[in-house]
Amino acid sequence: MASNNFDPNQNNQPTRRSDYSHFKRRKKHRGLLWSILIVVLILLTGGIAYGYHAYNQAKKTFDNTFQAGQTNKLRNVDDVIKQGKPFSILLMGTDTGALGRNDVGRTDTLIVATINPKKETAYLTSIPRDTRVQVKGDSQPYEKINAAYTIGGPAASVSTVENLLDIPIDFYAIVNMGGLERMVNAVGGVDVVPPMTFHYGNANVVKGQKIHLNGKEALDYSRMREEDPLGDYGRQRRQRQVLQKLVVKGVGITSIPRYKQILTSLNGNMKTDMTFNDMLAIRTKYGNASHHIKSQTLQGQDAMINGVSYQVAPLSELQKVSNNIRHTLDLNESSKLSSSSTGTGDDSNYTSSSNSSGY
Repeated sequence: MASNNFDPNQNNQPTRRSDYSHFKRRKKHRGLLWSILIVVLILLTGGIAYGYHAYNQAKKTFDNTFQAGQTNKLRNVDDVIKQGKPFSILLMGTDTGALGRNDVGRTDTLIVATINPKKETAYLTSIPRDTRVQVKGDSQPYEKINAAYTIGGPAASVSTVENLLDIPIDFYAIVNMGGLERMVNAVGGVDVVPPMTFHYGNANVVKGQKIHLNGKEALDYSRMREEDPLGDYGRQRRQRQVLQKLVVKGVGITSIPRYKQILTSLNGNMKTDMTFNDMLAIRTKYGNASHHIKSQTLQGQDAMINGVSYQVAPLSELQKVSNNIRHTLDLNESSKLSSSSTGTGDDSNYTSSSNSSGY
């Protein structure tokens, strides 16, 4: 699959628990994003095609996923969508059971997705879960970014990412990764080509050998981290691999019973502050963003601080990733970033990894 370095200017397309690289283009003929949220948007279109009954069923399902939240929008999102301007979504994946529990757990996956209709491109920025950050209202000076959701729910996660990278987050979506099993089964399983050999739970795969995964196998394939030499970066890659396959498989489904299974699999497994009408408007105005997908990862360095292991992103890396995202949103470069957001102090003490995400 061909790839190129990211240039956004080119038009080429709560109970608390203890406990860039470069954008690369990925052409997709039918998919939009790797996220469950975009799966929802695409399947929504397919549902409408089945007529009034399916439309109402889809509306009921997505109305149940709506969660207003208490996020402080940095700009008028209604105007952004109405005018067809680029917008952003913070995608959060949890692995703690059905959403709505008192023990909300942590976010194992954090992705900033930006959609630019003019460039017909979707941009994905992965943020490692161990990235060291400041969380407003927390009793500790620094935390791992995956703790923000535990501390203050989606609002805390959104504000933490906004402060870390000086970007506006227009919407958020929380996905229970446990629901991935049900969704994969609903589409009849997915085929992947593993980037490495490993046996973890129900997943028993060999590097380079295509394999068909059912729900349990796909979930364990997406969860494994300890044996991967790239750690969380490698796990993010496999999660995206499974979910991209899930998107393509879901789009191709023409069976109404199978479609109903997919809708059922979303119940209790997704929450978003995007309304059903938002989804309709986005699907209408931004559908061509499926033509290209580019991705990058915020790169940090391993650091042990006060007995806690972190990924610490230097100011130079934060600035680069921030500017990349802001370019995709047609915004000016940032002049507000500070090393205090991750506690890097002297930027020279930290160096950015070289494409350690493996993307």
